[in-house]
Amino acid sequence: MKSLHKLCPSAIYRQNLILCCRSKRIRNKMLVAGAADRNKQPILDVLQGYLPPINQTGRVLEIASGTGQHIAHFAAHFQHVLFQPSDIDRNCVSSITAYIENKKLTNVLQPVEIDVTKPIDQWPGGKFEPSSWDVILNSNMIHISPWESAVGLFKASGYLLKDKGVLFMYGPYKVNGVLTPESNVRFNQQLIAQNPSWGVRDIVDLEKLAKDNNLCLEKMVDMPANNKCVIFRKTS
Repeated sequence: MKSLHKLCPSAIYRQNLILCCRSKRIRNKMLVAGAADRNKQPILDVLQGYLPPINQTGRVLEIASGTGQHIAHFAAHFQHVLFQPSDIDRNCVSSITAYIENKKLTNVLQPVEIDVTKPIDQWPGGKFEPSSWDVILNSNMIHISPWESAVGLFKASGYLLKDKGVLFMYGPYKVNGVLTPESNVRFNQQLIAQNPSWGVRDIVDLEKLAKDNNLCLEKMVDMPANNKCVIFRKTS
């Protein structure tokens, strides 16, 4: 692009108009979820304890990045970490791309379309090598997708995470068959009515998946809006 001070006034106007229109197109693709705006900082407050320290590089893969609000927020605060967003929905992929461009994030790779129920060798990009990721993020996915998505997530985490790497999850969960408070119970009923294969998952069942894939439950953190951060660590 030519330097603006070398252009005539009319050319400068046209150049600014082009930049303005491009900026509007980018913003128009940026999907916004109110809940994501509200919970991105509380999640980051917990997540920062599991990201590589500032004197180390790190790689974070997010499965089901949604609008891209989370990863854009996280990446802006941890510029020494390389983030790889993904989603199965093309509208979300476009939104993530728009957030990367709008926020000028240099430590976020272009999003890829990933169906976590498929084998990793069918994932796009050819960059998903075993034991190559420090953290895998997943927020608000497994209760609005079939159980096979949870199975795929844990299988992928067991394969992709480095030794001592972390699967960091966020959302509503049952604990030993108990779901609280009543608002979460009603939410679960609504999910199942919408799709019988959906529903709030039990930590007990997730621990079984973890064990099958060399992961163990390390910690649960109660979060605002009756959600939890759930952290699984890969064992050798």
